[in-house]
Amino acid sequence: MSSSRHVPVMLQRCLDLLAPALQRPGAVVVDCTLGLGGHSEALLTQFPEARLVALDRDKEALRLSGERLAPYGERATLVHAVYDELPDVLARLGIARVQGVLFDLGVSSMQLDEADRGFAYAQDAPLDMRMDQTTGISAAEVLNTYPPGELVRILRAYGEEKQAKRIVAAVVRERAKEPFSNSARLVELIRDALPQAAKRTGGNPAKRTFQALRIEVNGELSVLERAIPGAVTALAVGGRIAVLSYHSLEDRLVKQVFAAGAANTAPPGLPVVPEQYQPRLKLLTRGAELPTEEEIAENRRAAPARLRGAERIRESIE
Repeated sequence: MSSSRHVPVMLQRCLDLLAPALQRPGAVVVDCTLGLGGHSEALLTQFPEARLVALDRDKEALRLSGERLAPYGERATLVHAVYDELPDVLARLGIARVQGVLFDLGVSSMQLDEADRGFAYAQDAPLDMRMDQTTGISAAEVLNTYPPGELVRILRAYGEEKQAKRIVAAVVRERAKEPFSNSARLVELIRDALPQAAKRTGGNPAKRTFQALRIEVNGELSVLERAIPGAVTALAVGGRIAVLSYHSLEDRLVKQVFAAGAANTAPPGLPVVPEQYQPRLKLLTRGAELPTEEEIAENRRAAPARLRGAERIRESIE
């Protein structure tokens, strides 16, 4: 599998956002979502004085990107970990604070391209969807064993699927005849369950259900809820964080953490705002930045991307 096929999303903009913090010798930058190593390789190339710590829960991604980043030697430390484990990883490595953090959320190109992983609804594959295939339950197990009410909740909350009840009713009916194992059967069931009007909008009608199952299987939102505050805490003053999200649920979480960090929390009416109430973060993007039309034309996977950045401007005073 060639890593050259993978085009990192909004790469130059991410590098530009992080650059002021990574120019100094000895800077440490964390790539929380290594994937095939496209962003990591660019960080090591562009900032020759920086050291990289890169995390991924997918062992195959670590193997492939390890080959790609081998020329950088000891400047790159690759760790098998989920990104909410960042504080533990840094503690084990003896790193107190870092100058840069990058998150590129969602499914890596490799996982989408490897047919047998079951992430893509465009080809038939086992319904697995685990980013770390050594642990946890598969998408098939979720479909076959979760109570109907729980499945409806997942499709609504994580897939923003308006037809969740119809789809789940069909799933429950079908799983009683034969458990689900492959993606093609689920795609066909969703097509049959949806009313005509719902099929005419928003691309493949299975997209939202597959997204919801993937988020549930990998605990993505609960992991992210812990990971973003953990990453902000790990930043040194002057350090910067950039986060690429691919759906509104992720982007909303990132926005909330950044907004809270950038807020003045003083009670109203104080003539002078004491240090502990001052903002800890400065926002580097106005709202979420979007990829350019040119980039989307070159790389269709960039289309839903939303980029937010922030800089640590003072220590927390607990």
